[in-house]
Amino acid sequence: MKLSIKGLAIASGLLWGIAILIVGAAHMIWPSYGTSFLELMSSLYPGYDVDTGVTGLIVGTLYGVVDGGIGGALFAWVYNFFAE
Repeated sequence: MKLSIKGLAIASGLLWGIAILIVGAAHMIWPSYGTSFLELMSSLYPGYDVDTGVTGLIVGTLYGVVDGGIGGALFAWVYNFFAE
């Protein structure tokens, strides 16, 4: 059985983007929530800063969607390569 590269890329991109969005929104409400995770993400994603408010939240979410999509596509491609 093969995985759909496009399907897994979209699903994982949305999942990772939404995860960063939820943690970032919770951090805006409760400033101590998810600080270590968001600081790690800001060290990986250039231009993303934890404390820039809604703009940073949007930038981090977009980075998460793109990063998760690439990761999902890569995972599906490698799986399909070895599943043959």
